[in-house]
Amino acid sequence: MKTRQLAVCAATALVLCAGVETSYAQTWTGPYVGGTIGGGMQPSGDSRIVQFDKTLDGNFNDTILTAAGVNAFGPGFCAGAAVNATPAGGSNKDDSAPDLGVRGGYDWQVGRFVVGAVGEISWTDQTGSVSAFSTTPAFYTLMRELNWLGGFRGRAGYGAGRYLIYGTGGLARASVDHSFTTSNVVNTFVPAGNDGVWGYQAGGGLDIRFGRRLSFGAEYLMTGLDDKDEYTVRVQGPAPSTNAFILTNAAETDLRRADQFDFYSVRVTVGYRF
Repeated sequence: MKTRQLAVCAATALVLCAGVETSYAQTWTGPYVGGTIGGGMQPSGDSRIVQFDKTLDGNFNDTILTAAGVNAFGPGFCAGAAVNATPAGGSNKDDSAPDLGVRGGYDWQVGRFVVGAVGEISWTDQTGSVSAFSTTPAFYTLMRELNWLGGFRGRAGYGAGRYLIYGTGGLARASVDHSFTTSNVVNTFVPAGNDGVWGYQAGGGLDIRFGRRLSFGAEYLMTGLDDKDEYTVRVQGPAPSTNAFILTNAAETDLRRADQFDFYSVRVTVGYRF
């Protein structure tokens, strides 16, 4: 809902700006600095599950079986942080988060065609959790939180007077905090991973010149951070030899989440052109 309201406000601002006339020729060539404010959300889907590697061969495609040959995680998974040890208790869903950023770039205009490059850094409280439930019963929750996000993108579009419609895409680099919690008190859990992750960004937007130096606009940006391989949890003993995590491999089992960190942002932008 917050994201929809932001989009409406952005559209209203653009309409108001569109009513301002200018009496000189506009060109988008030159450097600029600016800022963004908006909100981000994560798509929902069935990809939010936990994967297991009980043979430690690096392939997270194993099924954890009990001594009776039953799928130990038959109760399933949920997109969110588990409330208690059973799926019936539900989970706390991930909400939308504010998004603030600063940027700088350079554009070149040839005729109506505009190309450029932009670098930016943004800050958001975007979080994402996934939980697994075992037959014990017990919950296992993997959590992640985005600290900061940097992007370096190209952009290309159509510039007509003081209007610029563009598409943008490029690399992303982020710092992501990971954590793990469980109600299992039998096994020992050893997390391992990196905070820095790489990814991509793609989207599009509209800029409108307001006077000779200022521009206002709206932008939609999709970000995908490939951090599913960056954080794993090793499950060890002490536990009875019939424990599902050490039944196949007496040493240990690794677990991780299956989905990368995907989210989209809707932003209002402001720029100052030199």
